[in-house]
Amino acid sequence: MEVGFDEKEYLSCCGSTRFAKDMALASPFSSLEHALSVARDIWFNNVDVNGWLQAFSSHPQIGQTHSPSHASQTSAQWSKGEQSTALATATGSSLQELSEWNARYRQKFGFVFLICASGRSTDEILAELKRRYTNRPIVEFEIAAQEQMKITELRLAKLFSSRENISSTTDKYSTTVAKKAEEDRISIIGGHVTAASETSTGKSPRTRPPITTHVLDVSQGSPAAGIEVLLEVWRGTQARPTFGAADGGSWLFIGSSVTNSDGRSGQLLSIVDEVNPGIYRISFNTGRYNPSGFFPYVSIVFEIKESQKREHFHVPLLLSPFSFNTYRGS
Repeated sequence: MEVGFDEKEYLSCCGSTRFAKDMALASPFSSLEHALSVARDIWFNNVDVNGWLQAFSSHPQIGQTHSPSHASQTSAQWSKGEQSTALATATGSSLQELSEWNARYRQKFGFVFLICASGRSTDEILAELKRRYTNRPIVEFEIAAQEQMKITELRLAKLFSSRENISSTTDKYSTTVAKKAEEDRISIIGGHVTAASETSTGKSPRTRPPITTHVLDVSQGSPAAGIEVLLEVWRGTQARPTFGAADGGSWLFIGSSVTNSDGRSGQLLSIVDEVNPGIYRISFNTGRYNPSGFFPYVSIVFEIKESQKREHFHVPLLLSPFSFNTYRGS
């Protein structure tokens, strides 16, 4: 069975009326992956500058719990959840500093600072805000649009996961595999859950997410701070990406972060007892970190097997301008 939603529901995922209208016209969708592919095309190719600004304006300022008056109730609730980690890790002084930098950012660029905040601490967000404040307006405008798309993808996953009548009959998967895929989709929006709620039951033996990373600049002999990190999982009609093939599936966004002063990334996914088996990819924006280097970005693809789902996977990057290395750490 194909799945579709109305304009109001799509507007909760992205505050652009053009986006919501085009998504409703393109509905129904055969899967979440299908919807995400169409959403990216609409956002980057159909929605104009005014539509981007309209979507930006539907978000509250980072560090605040109240949303703009024109934002839907669902959107406001999701915004609150997306900032839960930041608010849980904030102090009075950090919130004050965040508010001051938000004001500087808006004065310079003309719109609210936008970042996919799920799983990110206040310190991480503040560091990213300060770093992006130095950008040229045209560069920052595009970055904000990319962050909006990340948020939209998370919310579309939430929207699909809430539809109880999603059927697996149109998929090539069995009922068991379809159920697993649904659980995967729910895990994608795990950043909405606060760190406190994750540990309040006292049942989880983990003290950190099952997949972590850090970056060391071996040419400098020091941690590499300020590198954007992206975590994705493979989803498609084929179980794994085939070497040299471009069809059969796509990479589905899970989470993103920026390395701190110790070179460690923030929380890329929730703290859970078991990670879903599958093929994962961690990508690093090395080109922005070292514009004169050889690598515009670095991606590391690895597999978590069924028998390993309770293990921890630390996948670090050892980087220099003209080489890189990795290993499975602890």
